[in-house]
Amino acid sequence: MTKSPSLSQTWISDWRPEDEAFWNAGGKAVARRNLIWSIVAEHIGFSVWLIWSIVTTKLPQAGFHYSTDELFQLIAVPGLIGALMRFPYTFAVTTFGGRNWTIFSAAVLFIPTLSLAYFVSQPDTPFWLMLLVASTAGLGGGNFASSMTNISFFFPDRMKGWALGLNAAGGNIGVSSVQLLTPILMTLAVINLFQATPVDGVFLQNAGLMWVLPIAIAVFGAVFFMNNLTTAKSSIKNQLAVVKRKHTWIMAYLYIGTFGSFIGYSAAFPLLIKTQFPTVTIGIAFLGPLVGSLSRPLGGLLADKIGGSVLTFWNFMAMAAATIGVLYFVGHKDFTGFLSMFLILFVTTGIGNGSTYRMIPSIFREQNLFKVRGKGDSERAVALKTASIESGAAVGFIGAVGAVGGYLIPSGFGKSIAMTGGPQLALAIYLGFYASCLALTWWFYLRRSPQAEGAPSLAEARV
Repeated sequence: MTKSPSLSQTWISDWRPEDEAFWNAGGKAVARRNLIWSIVAEHIGFSVWLIWSIVTTKLPQAGFHYSTDELFQLIAVPGLIGALMRFPYTFAVTTFGGRNWTIFSAAVLFIPTLSLAYFVSQPDTPFWLMLLVASTAGLGGGNFASSMTNISFFFPDRMKGWALGLNAAGGNIGVSSVQLLTPILMTLAVINLFQATPVDGVFLQNAGLMWVLPIAIAVFGAVFFMNNLTTAKSSIKNQLAVVKRKHTWIMAYLYIGTFGSFIGYSAAFPLLIKTQFPTVTIGIAFLGPLVGSLSRPLGGLLADKIGGSVLTFWNFMAMAAATIGVLYFVGHKDFTGFLSMFLILFVTTGIGNGSTYRMIPSIFREQNLFKVRGKGDSERAVALKTASIESGAAVGFIGAVGAVGGYLIPSGFGKSIAMTGGPQLALAIYLGFYASCLALTWWFYLRRSPQAEGAPSLAEARV
């Protein structure tokens, strides 16, 4: 008899999403409910992660005497901490349970939001202490890894792409939310109960206080509407095996170029506008991460049709061209051209996120199937299961490495402006990086050449 899991079960021991009768009898409803609250928590996590991208633009007028390079460091450090947090967060779900970890990972977001609300009202705060406060926002960056790992266990294979795509897009759009809503809500005294004194009509404390209620809702939802799965267990040793795989590192490098660019440019964009075009409102900055988030599913869809490696190759070409455009228009102080080129660049980061994520499982599947070629269905089934475990772990690891772009790009802009007075040097370096990504994609995944013994042709497989 097929039983549906009860809403009241904290731990579900019988979970069979591939069993269609079980799925239709209630499994689908439970999976959908966990997905909804996972998206809520992850969306808030991304928002908190990028909160300093807006706050830094207001610090000078609030009386903080930090240099432009120091302001970019306040944006960059949460990116680095978020990337580092993704490593332990990847393995947390299989150790503590998806519901339990969502409760914890959402609750700790009170630390960066409340500490921000206090310290932005203290203009005498030394830079090192403010940097420490900003670094705690990186806790929001780890949520993506645990959230994606958790949701992957709830859905059958035929629906994982759809579920993970929704989960990822829901999180990424949090970057747009924080950049759209924060400038607006910082003008409302009601959020801090009329206790603060505005600076030039801005209540800077609201940038932290505005997230307190959403975080509380996310914790409440995780406690009462999410579940742990006893079947969501996997040996850390088995997962760490992917670190020894060559293609794990190649794809991590490419993912710095796609997701690293998305999160890095998203973080730096408001302050970059503020420093290069002082008369332009930073309220327009949310458009970049918005189009980047919305184009991610398009990247996955196109990759399914023409192949992930083919799309990734041409996408890096487009990223390079858009970067050249940004270089030209920022040099000529043409904001319309600058914004247009940057929006194209954001779209390509989203498409690249989708195409590279599609490549990862394809690469591990082809490699494992190649090892058992001609050995029968049972060996093939084992190979496919191994590929599933390895690709799942690789996605978490690659996602963590790729997030380092959230530190490298804002930091690079800060150093470039400090050394040369403009962002052109940093953009030229990023352009060179995209050229190297283009070369790697062609060499390993598109080049048709005699294969070494025991190596599959990933070009012929159209990964």
